[in-house]
Amino acid sequence: MPMPEDLRTYLDFATETAYLAGRLTLGYYQTELAIELKADHTPVTLADKASEELIRGRIEKRCPKHTVIGEEFGTAENDDASHRWIIDPIDGTKNFMRGVPIYAVLIGLEIEGEVRVGAAYFPALDEMIAAASGLGCWWNGRPARVSNATSLGDGLLLHTDVGNFAKKGRGAEWERLKAAARYRAGWGDAYGYLLVATGRAELMLDPIMAVWDCGPFPPILAEAGGYFGDWSGQRTIYGEEALATTDALLPEVLAVIRGDE
Repeated sequence: MPMPEDLRTYLDFATETAYLAGRLTLGYYQTELAIELKADHTPVTLADKASEELIRGRIEKRCPKHTVIGEEFGTAENDDASHRWIIDPIDGTKNFMRGVPIYAVLIGLEIEGEVRVGAAYFPALDEMIAAASGLGCWWNGRPARVSNATSLGDGLLLHTDVGNFAKKGRGAEWERLKAAARYRAGWGDAYGYLLVATGRAELMLDPIMAVWDCGPFPPILAEAGGYFGDWSGQRTIYGEEALATTDALLPEVLAVIRGDE
């Protein structure tokens, strides 16, 4: 088990790396960019690739024995590695390429099967949220805490692409959650998870989620007093879906998803 001082070193490194990659993306932001479509028909730009190259280069120099998993360049595998960096060089590429400021650089560090360190930087908004297990969650240098709401009926529910719920067979659950919340907004992708961790929203959910889309969020939500995981209550980044809420609201949210009376 890593000592707190080790986690502090990794947290500082992840935070600095996310910041540097994010500042790099601003050189491409709101410019005319060529858009490529990947095999899964999602877009990628030169900015995505340049950001991932910067992050990988720093990790490979600082931690050459670690595994790196990234959205654009796959996995640089070390069979003996107990540490795996999980990176998304631009989460919210569709926003980025339209000049919308809700996009992020995401970096998580999984140690012996558990994500223990995470940093998410939103360059166009200049917001950084970062955390490590036992070291707290920090939003632009201030402690971050989830909302103190006691009912989803008082809460703000966030999502990314509303069409994905029916696409993934989650239409009924989405309708129940919509009805249970007071207010619904589409401030999605990574920014929704930041909003939950900082107490500005009560629930964020995605029915489609790749591992690199959520690498930093388990420690960020846990250290802020919340939950990040799948829709059944498992704290994981491998559920191919994601949900973030407060610890206090989690039982109610799961009950609504199940359709309990």
